[in-house]
Amino acid sequence: MAGGGFTDDGNLKRAHLYEYNITSYFIFACLVAAMGGSLFGYDLGVSGGVTSMDDFLKEFFPKIYRRKQDSLTETDYCKYDNQLLTLFTSSLYFAGLISTFGASYVTRIYGRKGSILVGGISFFFGGVINAASVNLLMLIIGRILLGAGIGFGNQAVPLYLSEISPAKHRGAINQLFQLTTCLGILIANAINYATEQLHPWGWRLSLGLATFPATLMFLGGLILPETPNSLVEQGKLEEAKKVLIKVRGTPNIDAEFADLVEASDAARAIKHPFRNLLLKKNRPQLVIGALAIPAFQQLTGMNSILFYAPVFFQTLGFGSSAALFSSLITSGALVIAASISMGLVDKFGRRAFFLEAGTEMFICMIAVAITLALKFGEGEPLPVGVGWFLVCVLFLFVLAYGRSWGPLGWLVPSEIFPLETRSAGQSMVVCTNLLFTALIAQCFLVSLCHLKYGIFLLFAGLIFVMTAFIYFLLPETKQVPIEEVYLLWKDHWFWKRYVEDHDRYGSDRP
Repeated sequence: MAGGGFTDDGNLKRAHLYEYNITSYFIFACLVAAMGGSLFGYDLGVSGGVTSMDDFLKEFFPKIYRRKQDSLTETDYCKYDNQLLTLFTSSLYFAGLISTFGASYVTRIYGRKGSILVGGISFFFGGVINAASVNLLMLIIGRILLGAGIGFGNQAVPLYLSEISPAKHRGAINQLFQLTTCLGILIANAINYATEQLHPWGWRLSLGLATFPATLMFLGGLILPETPNSLVEQGKLEEAKKVLIKVRGTPNIDAEFADLVEASDAARAIKHPFRNLLLKKNRPQLVIGALAIPAFQQLTGMNSILFYAPVFFQTLGFGSSAALFSSLITSGALVIAASISMGLVDKFGRRAFFLEAGTEMFICMIAVAITLALKFGEGEPLPVGVGWFLVCVLFLFVLAYGRSWGPLGWLVPSEIFPLETRSAGQSMVVCTNLLFTALIAQCFLVSLCHLKYGIFLLFAGLIFVMTAFIYFLLPETKQVPIEEVYLLWKDHWFWKRYVEDHDRYGSDRP
């Protein structure tokens, strides 16, 4: 699913000549780079837990604290409806959105490694400021720095993992990003569960520990090799060849290196990669990779659950500790699901996971909506059995998301852009993802207040639409070399009308 056109097939279909061995050097590089996902995951997990802690609310949002105490054991859809509270969460993602454009420039000119280093530094200082906050302005400034770190990290890490991986294992390796994201969420929820008992400064510890994954990412970035694709793009051919030999564990890299050089020649001909994305020949990548998949990933409703799981469970009448424990269970499901996807995505393919899990997610959202419509009375305690039924259904929903839209929402876009538009394309992916992440973060609690159980019916409808989109418009990309993925569009029933009249280096003919 990449591609900006076509060249002579004889020059491009060299995949059968690629050789590789899985070396300790390759494994080390992948594991270090994948730590970038822990930044995103830690913040996803820590935000909702902190915003449900009484000490945090008393210091920054006293009105919400009083409202919460007035209905501590009762259900109320609107208990946490406050735009300043949601701004605490969403400001990070708006900042990440803006930073992706700078990240695209750094990633293309200075390499994937450069963006990883910048992301680690920004996230570190954001964590320090948040932990030391004494007013709402400091909180928001810290969140903005965290957002910039996530913008740079999410721009570079999926690209790094896709480019450094052999085609046969690209799906599993790329999903290390999702696995570390899920582990970050799980660890953040576990920390929240412990720090909630540390009065009155537990929330500061939760926010301040964001500096730990940032430090690991920065130190790891110092010793990472740059990807061969990026080195070729920068004109460092000899260094690129040495790195390729090292990560592939064999000197027989001529065929793959030739494809990298060929792709780089196409990339150098593109002076305005963002403008090039708009050309007709790049319509599949623009629609699927840059717009639809990253937007759909957020419109599943999953990040609403991740952001506000403790808040959501408290809204349903769970106590503070029980709510944090319930969110710990759901984040554990993410880690399990990511492990399943890593092990099987290169065997069964991307489409199978999208379609099977999409069906399961649709059913789960319908079940949640019906249960809330029947059993969730405002001002009345939620029956314990019904509460735990909802936890189980959401566990299944998270398990489905965690092996489909979660990891594949990053994997598929990172596969489908050709080198000439890859940095710009990944910026669009991250920008779209963070835009919808921020909008969901800002709007979920107010939507829950006004739409009540209908919000879950809305998510169910959106999941149905996105599953149909995948069925009709996404070709299978498993085990296709990253610099040859674009050939898939030529045989697709819909997309071939956009790409069949163009060669890879030529102009965009009508």
